[in-house]
Amino acid sequence: MTEPLPILFILFLNIVVCEWLSQKPGFRQLGTALLVIILTAIEANLGLVPTTDTPLYDAIFSYVTPFSLFVLLLSVNLQDLRKAGLPMLTMFLIGSVGTIIGVFVSMWLFNSRESVGPQFFALAGMFTGTYIGGSLNFHTVALHYGVAKSGNLFVAATAADNILTALWMIATLAIPQFLQRVRPRFIVNATVEESVALSTKPQDEDAETLNPRDIAMLIALGLGAMWLSQQVSRVIPSVPFVLILTTIALTLAQIRAINRLRGGRVLGLTAIYIFLAVIGAYCDIAALLRDGQLALVLFGMICTLVLIHAVVVFGIGAILRQDWDVLGIASQANIGGATSALALARSLNRPDLQLSAVLVGSLGNAIGTYLGILVAEVLR
Repeated sequence: MTEPLPILFILFLNIVVCEWLSQKPGFRQLGTALLVIILTAIEANLGLVPTTDTPLYDAIFSYVTPFSLFVLLLSVNLQDLRKAGLPMLTMFLIGSVGTIIGVFVSMWLFNSRESVGPQFFALAGMFTGTYIGGSLNFHTVALHYGVAKSGNLFVAATAADNILTALWMIATLAIPQFLQRVRPRFIVNATVEESVALSTKPQDEDAETLNPRDIAMLIALGLGAMWLSQQVSRVIPSVPFVLILTTIALTLAQIRAINRLRGGRVLGLTAIYIFLAVIGAYCDIAALLRDGQLALVLFGMICTLVLIHAVVVFGIGAILRQDWDVLGIASQANIGGATSALALARSLNRPDLQLSAVLVGSLGNAIGTYLGILVAEVLR
């Protein structure tokens, strides 16, 4: 089957099923993104959807995925960073440096050129991006280097990343509380009012109030930015298309009227899920099971790099006598992104740090792709 309409029907239906499953016990920890990959991979291996390139899949990679990245980045307004506070911002940037160090060490320690294969450098860029600002950067770097079409490598990396991210949420919840008992820090709640105001907004929800005008504007901006990025990339071939698109999105996001357009998160996430469904379609489950060792290698790599990241963040934070909760939330903003950092601030009962958590997580979305591609090119 290669006709686009029945394939799209199945892919969108998969999103509906996985969104429903993600609310059920036993599936909640997997999340919609990983469930979409798994379900579509099963269907592809049963012959319900194609497992090879089709015009539809090419269109999704060429247009739908870049569009999703663009609209999601429109929420990143860098002017808000002044509200994050110097300690949180400083520790977040230190954590980013720790991530980069961890990537280089883990790639060397596990002899990635041999254990991962010719796309080891792209994988390093993906890990750099995702552990500086969350999964959006992971997908952006993967798209740029074509790892998305290496179904088994991408799925193994995604599975390892999801497991580690869940474990790190537990760790960043426990470590600050333990350190506070061992080495107490005086806590000052300086911005409770701002953060409580933020907590009334659905920052960790996928629901938005939509209207046709905002949706039409988002689509127009996305299509225009993609066309402009293509033209610039043709004139300056040395500059990757994805970096041009990211730069245009971040520039437009600084305009408040654009930054506040409603519907970007819903559009972006839906498009990302369609992209991930196609990734699942490329996955050969039999080969993935045979290559189980690859998943173990990747998990070892990310455990090593996150451990190094943690030593840098909590080590330097201890020397600077920073609030332990600030260190945990800054680290979580690196590893899991804005949403998980906000969830951690709430779990630690720190409403004064909720705004900072979201803002530094947004900064990670902004810089993660640039640094991910930089690291990949250094290792290439």
